[in-house]
Amino acid sequence: MRHTVKTRNGLVAGYARDGVVSFKGIPYAAAPDGERRFMAPEPAPSWDGVREATAFGAAPPQLPPAPGVPAIWRPGDGPDCLTVNVWTPSPGAARLPVMVWIYGGRWSHGASSMPHYDGSVLAGSGVVVVTFNHRTGFEGFGHLPGAPGNRGLLDQLAALAWVRDDIAAFGGDPDAVTVFGQSAGAACAVLLAAAPAATGLFRRCVAQSLPAGHVTAHDAGQVTERLAAAVGAAPTRDGLAAIPPRALLEVPDAHLTGGRPGGAFGPVIDGDLVTAPPEHALADGRARGIDLLCGFTHDEYRGFPPTAATPPLEAVAGHFGLAPGAAQAYREAYPGDTEADLFSTFMSDALIRMPTTFAALAHARSGGRTWLYDFAWKGQIGAAHGIDLPFVFGLPGTGYAARFLGTPPHAGFTALSRRIRTAWTSFAATGDPGWPAFTAGRPTTRVWDTEPADTAYPVPDSLRIWSDGAARQTPNPGG
Repeated sequence: MRHTVKTRNGLVAGYARDGVVSFKGIPYAAAPDGERRFMAPEPAPSWDGVREATAFGAAPPQLPPAPGVPAIWRPGDGPDCLTVNVWTPSPGAARLPVMVWIYGGRWSHGASSMPHYDGSVLAGSGVVVVTFNHRTGFEGFGHLPGAPGNRGLLDQLAALAWVRDDIAAFGGDPDAVTVFGQSAGAACAVLLAAAPAATGLFRRCVAQSLPAGHVTAHDAGQVTERLAAAVGAAPTRDGLAAIPPRALLEVPDAHLTGGRPGGAFGPVIDGDLVTAPPEHALADGRARGIDLLCGFTHDEYRGFPPTAATPPLEAVAGHFGLAPGAAQAYREAYPGDTEADLFSTFMSDALIRMPTTFAALAHARSGGRTWLYDFAWKGQIGAAHGIDLPFVFGLPGTGYAARFLGTPPHAGFTALSRRIRTAWTSFAATGDPGWPAFTAGRPTTRVWDTEPADTAYPVPDSLRIWSDGAARQTPNPGG
């Protein structure tokens, strides 16, 4: 059945399937090309007649995330990538809770058209689901004289403004918006929660596997200079705007970082939109009015590309700013583990688990309502980074899900996915996911497994080591 909805820019037509109506590829900003390239998003043009909202917009410019992975962007796709998609069980005046998704991908990859981000099953739980594209890589996060920084975050703000202004027509409540994201998307969600520019755009935040990733203005400037030199252009907006996106993408990150740990791109601390890494951005209480649900997967590092050989734990601990003796403290805390297992545990802590935990502590201590979880259900490669996504979206049949769940998925998937979707949508509707809140004095954690349980914080030894001796200047890991 065809449904027509009136937005500020014009009429859009979507189609119902299994009780949910989807609308895809609706512009929330003008195409970022020509004079608009490397600039803040501008309002989308209006249109006459009815726009058929049946196909996703183009992905932002990017290379495939890994060899052998199909490309989601090609140079001929065109620049019109700033689009939103809506799944709603009730177009009209239902005023349902709204859940707005921000994808991860190391700030260099990702698109709302990826099959594992389809919102139809989640919307069937009684919420309006919104996904959207934002610029990635240098297009979105390159630090460029003469252009605004953190353009990917500015895109996200523009998409949230579209939700505020138009979502009621799709059955959503603009006063009950929850932003949720995973990995790099989780970091963006938390940074927006603390950003004055986002005040009033959402009231709740779900951060799945929150990294500490950020880039200093100095490092971002060096990336720009190296990129410009590699493509033979001036390190200015005019100079790099003359270079096609594909040519910029072909310069490897390793060349751009000059050996600096971490990825080339990420939110740049500019003192304006981004004033600090996520955990520090929450500490001063600016986000205390935002309810925060956050968590990690228990074996985060198993979802990252493996290293060729296990490096000495002492060197790795020093690299992450831990005090001398931290490596030995890990060996004593996890007796019987091999050095490879200790390395995996350490990297899970360093890249995701401790940044997430410290963000939860910072928010709780500032007076913000906070909930924490540990996703411990083990798939084919353990409870790895990214395994939670099929459970949240209720999609076990995608190629992405098969990597974690196998084919067919484990029999326990359906029940656990339903429980998690109920928790996420209940949080969006009421601010309560269904387990006790996390506080510094009572760090209750929901452990998601075949039989979920509410426990004390699950890795107290890791938290003690990092609390006692870490500078916690975690390099940007991507996500």
